[in-house]
Amino acid sequence: MSSEQEHQQGQLQHSTSEIEQYESDSSEGKEENEIKVEGSAFKSANMELDDSLPPKPTSEVEALGNGVTKQILREGHGNIPSENATCFVHYRAWTEMTMHKFEDTFQELQPMELVLGHEKPVHRGLAIGVASMKAGESALFHVGWELGYGEEGNFSFPNVPPKADLIYEVNLIGFEDAKEGGKPRSQMTVEERINAADRRRAEGNQLFKDDKIEAAMQQYEMALSYMNDDFMFQLFGKYKDLADAVKHPCHLNMAACMLRLNRHEEAIMQCTMVLQENGNNVKALYRRGKARAALNRTDEAREDFKKLQKLTPEDKNVARELRLLSEHDKQLYLKQKELYKGIFGPPAKEIRPQTLHWYQALWNWLVRKVGFLFRWSEKDD
Repeated sequence: MSSEQEHQQGQLQHSTSEIEQYESDSSEGKEENEIKVEGSAFKSANMELDDSLPPKPTSEVEALGNGVTKQILREGHGNIPSENATCFVHYRAWTEMTMHKFEDTFQELQPMELVLGHEKPVHRGLAIGVASMKAGESALFHVGWELGYGEEGNFSFPNVPPKADLIYEVNLIGFEDAKEGGKPRSQMTVEERINAADRRRAEGNQLFKDDKIEAAMQQYEMALSYMNDDFMFQLFGKYKDLADAVKHPCHLNMAACMLRLNRHEEAIMQCTMVLQENGNNVKALYRRGKARAALNRTDEAREDFKKLQKLTPEDKNVARELRLLSEHDKQLYLKQKELYKGIFGPPAKEIRPQTLHWYQALWNWLVRKVGFLFRWSEKDD
């Protein structure tokens, strides 16, 4: 059996037990409740979509009123938000004429909070679109300049020219209806925001157990939206510890979901966020190592697993991952060697000097001697 086949078989047999070991690590506090995930290293990653231009949906165009049109990219679930609901959205925005992308919360990893009925004037068209969406839905909206940045546009950030019609690609992560006690984050106390985030985390864990991976991710994103950078920057002491005990597991659980969906680059980003604050987090090192290995970034994966080996020297699974990385590199070297041999052809045959027999050497000596004597006699004449 080749090392690559051994690797694939071993991953299926051991991946669950490897995760369980780290999930049971009591040193990580609340992270012991994190979800489990199965994954396989060196699996081909999906090609990333080009987000520099808006998607081109084939779904029916729906008129929402006030010149806003909608095309569904991915169906959602449940009900639509009511007036005054606090919605959490990711979106990309383009000017329709030039296709200049001027905003991208996906890239910034910071969802936007949008309170329906209380949105900024430049987001009126966006709010009309969001109000028509269900949780988990993705859609493309066309918005006229009157409901965007208006006649004058915006010349700071974001830079939008005058009278620019807009295109939005929106993902409604989730929402909190006002009638159900939901309220904007700015009106919440620290304890309320942490509790709301922890409730979403727990809901995400249950969805993952039910194999509803994308729905689970939405709950983790909702939880993280309560823990944005501005909020975390204000915390210290016990409140910082309480918030981290919710925030870090959400990032790691997001990484676990993304490993299941083969979204390895995003899994790496989620783990790196945790490692920037806690460089010895074993779950983050393990999952980032798995994601890097899946992308064939073996040097980086080896770095994560070696650090993990120092933290957990008795762990046989980490040693096994390192051995598989070495075997993978060896197989890659052999393939490259065969490839180059095919390009440059077989090696040239070695040319050995012919061995002269004694009589050939004697004959050569006599010829040289006669030649010398002949030249000498001509000189005397």
